[in-house]
Amino acid sequence: MAFTVLNTTFTCSNCGEFNPELAVSCRNHCRKCLYSMHLDECSPGDRQSDCRALMPPVRVDHDGKKGWMIYHKCQKCGKIIPNKSAEDDNFDLIIELSSDQTPPKTA
Repeated sequence: MAFTVLNTTFTCSNCGEFNPELAVSCRNHCRKCLYSMHLDECSPGDRQSDCRALMPPVRVDHDGKKGWMIYHKCQKCGKIIPNKSAEDDNFDLIIELSSDQTPPKTA
């Protein structure tokens, strides 16, 4: 199925922050509170999901090639979707999320 990737401005449904387009990819989360909305189904920008629920950031991870990855969990269906962070994201909140993570338990 073919689709057109949509990269548009939006106002965050969680905090009300205006979010401009990104020059290099699709913005899929708020740059201030890092919340997302369950709009994409298969790939960033496809806007194929019918869920449309808020997705708070639940954890972050650093990938050597992609940089900081923010994981969002849908409040309605529970789907977890990773998103690359953007240069203008609230880095203080990214650091806070990274320090809130509990290391995995070892047996």
